[in-house]
Amino acid sequence: MVARVAVGRAPVAREVRAAESLADALRAPVTARAPWLTAVLNEDAARRTLARPVAVVVDGSGDGPPRAAAFLSLRRRAARTVVSVLGQELLPLPGGRPPARLLARDDDAAGQLADGVLGLLGAQHGPWSLRLSGLPLGDPTVRALAARLPTSVTANARSTRLVDALDDIGPVERGCDPRLLERWLPELLAAVPQRRQRAFVRAAARLHAAIGRLEVAVVADGDRLRAGLLTLVDGEDRWPWWGIAGEGGLRTEMGAPVVTLSGAGWRRPG
Repeated sequence: MVARVAVGRAPVAREVRAAESLADALRAPVTARAPWLTAVLNEDAARRTLARPVAVVVDGSGDGPPRAAAFLSLRRRAARTVVSVLGQELLPLPGGRPPARLLARDDDAAGQLADGVLGLLGAQHGPWSLRLSGLPLGDPTVRALAARLPTSVTANARSTRLVDALDDIGPVERGCDPRLLERWLPELLAAVPQRRQRAFVRAAARLHAAIGRLEVAVVADGDRLRAGLLTLVDGEDRWPWWGIAGEGGLRTEMGAPVVTLSGAGWRRPG
């Protein structure tokens, strides 16, 4: 089966929604699921960025979910096309574990997905560079791509995890109520360093709060915020994302390794 390619915000958004049951079956992280990727697509559209979202999809049988899908971003830099995982440039990302996934039901689907990604690269005019970051160890599509791109490089790095220690500095108010988020969101956003990052944190936090996938935790003296933390929630899993605190309250520690696959090539005209 040949992978197909969808380009543009609306077509990619449809493919993201169609692949949600596959992401669920593969226990993909919140940052590789439909709500998060929808926030990424909306933010790129609002900024009218030059990056183009792309979905590479290996269809399933009949009306079933796809067997594999990769959601990517193509950005033209001078004469070069840079291909990355959709959303991996929108910081801050939660740390401590791989935030990205190349969804593949099995090794065969991963091989077909890798062929589809190579076809996408081969369709670009002039030089291209591939940088797929934030992936887990043992990703079958990364393995298939590395085998098909002899000059590619696979690198591992240790991630950093944010640790919730707010209980150490005072009484903590915690909850998933969107009203709690709205009360403290302006002060939490004030600590986000860049305007684009603030816009994304605002949109993603509100979207995940609306569907019950965001916990807000604050330590406050009346109306003054001493410390706060946004945590992504998926069932029993809690993944600290973004927070502010003075001394204590939040700390970091070593997390799981993450993988980056890098490669480059050139398509000659004609």
